[in-house]
Amino acid sequence: MTTRKLYLGPLTDNRRWDMVNIRPDDVLVVTPPKCGTTWMQTIVSLLFSGDPEVETELSVKMPWVDIRIREMPEVADRLEAMRHRRSMKSHTPMDGLPLDNRAQYICVFRHPLDAHFSFRKHVRNIPLPWFDTWYPEDDTDGIAFRRFLDGGAEGFDGDAMPLAHILQHYKAAMAVADRPNVSLFHYADMTRDLASTFARLADILDVSHSTAVMDQLVQAATFDNMKANAVRFAPSGGKGFMKSDTEFFHSGTSGKWRGRLTDKDLAAYDAIMEAHLTREDRAWLEYGSHGTVAS
Repeated sequence: MTTRKLYLGPLTDNRRWDMVNIRPDDVLVVTPPKCGTTWMQTIVSLLFSGDPEVETELSVKMPWVDIRIREMPEVADRLEAMRHRRSMKSHTPMDGLPLDNRAQYICVFRHPLDAHFSFRKHVRNIPLPWFDTWYPEDDTDGIAFRRFLDGGAEGFDGDAMPLAHILQHYKAAMAVADRPNVSLFHYADMTRDLASTFARLADILDVSHSTAVMDQLVQAATFDNMKANAVRFAPSGGKGFMKSDTEFFHSGTSGKWRGRLTDKDLAAYDAIMEAHLTREDRAWLEYGSHGTVAS
C-alpha cells in the first residue's frame, strides 16, 4: 500500500488488493458506482467466452475485490485457482489500485447526476440500512443531494458516492490515461453505439470473433435483454442480495435528473464542476465523446 492512496470506507477497503497477484492478461473494470460497471463486466464476459448464453455470475467469476462482505483470503484463493483469463471489479479510483503494466484497466464513467439518481434508486433495492442516513426514503428536505455535493472523496463518505468521489475517480483515471493499458469509456457512448463499444473493447483485449458471433454478443448485452434476464445478469442474481433483480436494471436512460433539481441545486453542482474540471473534461465526463446533450 505504500505507493497507493488509501480508500477505506464502511463497505470497502482497497488494501484487499494487496492479496491479489495480478496476472499479465487480467482485466480490471474500474468505475464509480452506477456508471455501467455491470454492463461493462458483462461485455467483457461475453467477449471472453464468445458465447451469448454464457452464465456471467459476475460476483463469483469477476469479483468486486474491494467490498468487505466476503473474507479476502477466500476471494484471493478463488482468484488464484482460476485457470482462465480473469476479470475483476473495483470502485476504487485508479490511484488506489495496483497499477501493473501488463494488465488492462477499463475505466467507465457516466454523467455524475445520472449516476447519483441511479444510486438513489439502487440503495432502496439493497438491504443495507447504512445508506439510510445519506439517502432517506422520504427525502423532503433534499438531504441526499446536499450530501452528494458536500461529501468527501474517501473514507466514510466515499462509499456513499458523493460528487467528490466521482471527480476523484475521473482525475485519477486521467492521470494515467496516457498508458497503453488504461482505457476510458463512457456510458453515453455505450448507449449510443453498443456495437462500437464491443469492437473497441475486443481490440483492447485482443479478442476476435466472427461478425455473426459479435452481433449475437451485442444483442445479449442490450439493456432490454439484460433486464428481461435479470436473474442471470444482475450481480448475485437469484441469490436474494437485492430486493428485486429486475429493479437493478431500472431504466438505463440518461437525463433522469432533469426536472428533479432546483435552480439552486444545479447552480451549486455547476460551481463544483467548474472549479474542478476544464470545460473539455466536464463535457466528456457528462456526455462522453459527443461532449454535449444527446439529441
